[in-house]
Amino acid sequence: MGSTYTANGENGDLGSTEGELNAWKHRPPYRVHDKAEDFNVRYEGSCHCGKVRYQLSREKPLDAKYCHCTTCQKIHGAPFQWAAIFHKEDINFTHGHHDLGWYESSEKTCVHKLPCKVSCAYCRTPIMDEGRNMILLFPTLIDFKTPEDRKNFDISCHMFYPRRVLDIPDGKPKWSGINDQSDLIEDSPQEAVNELKRKRQEEDEKKDQKS
Repeated sequence: MGSTYTANGENGDLGSTEGELNAWKHRPPYRVHDKAEDFNVRYEGSCHCGKVRYQLSREKPLDAKYCHCTTCQKIHGAPFQWAAIFHKEDINFTHGHHDLGWYESSEKTCVHKLPCKVSCAYCRTPIMDEGRNMILLFPTLIDFKTPEDRKNFDISCHMFYPRRVLDIPDGKPKWSGINDQSDLIEDSPQEAVNELKRKRQEEDEKKDQKS
C-alpha cells in the first residue's frame, strides 16, 4: 500500500517515510492495514474533531485500569485516567495517522520517543500512551454500540490510589503505585489482599532457598 503520510506543521512531521527517524511509520501501531488484509473490526474510535480515527480488532482489552497519578491528572485534566491495554497490532488508523502529536513526559520532548503520549495534533485529544510493547488506549474515545461492549472495558484495579482527588468505593483492588509492584491499600477486597500476601510469601521463600 502506498504511503499516505503528509507534511503536518502541527506536529513537526515533514511527511517523509524514509530514514531511521521515520521507521516507526512502517511498524504497528501506525502501519496502516491494507483493505485486503484480514483485520476484524470490533470497535471504532476517534478524537474530538474527528481528524484521527481508528479501528480495534480485539473484543476485550488485555487489561483496563484507572490511574490516579498526578501526571495523568494533569495531562488529561481529569481526576484520573481510564486506560485499556492492547497489543500494537490490535489497532488500525483509518484517518489522521499523520495528524498525531507526541509528548515524552520524562524528558518533556515532542519527538516520537518511547514511551510517549500520543494525541491529535489539531484538537489535542489524548489518543493513547504508546509503550515499547503495548499501547494504552482511552475507552472514552470509543463508540460503544451496546452496554455489553462497554462492559468489556470494565477496570480490574486502581493505581496510585493515595493520590486520588475523589474516593471511588467500587470494591476494586486499590494499589499504592503500579499494580502488582506496590501495596494494596484501603477498600481493596480482602481476597485480593490475602492473595498478594501469599504470592509475596512464596517469592520470599524462593529467595531464601536460592541464598
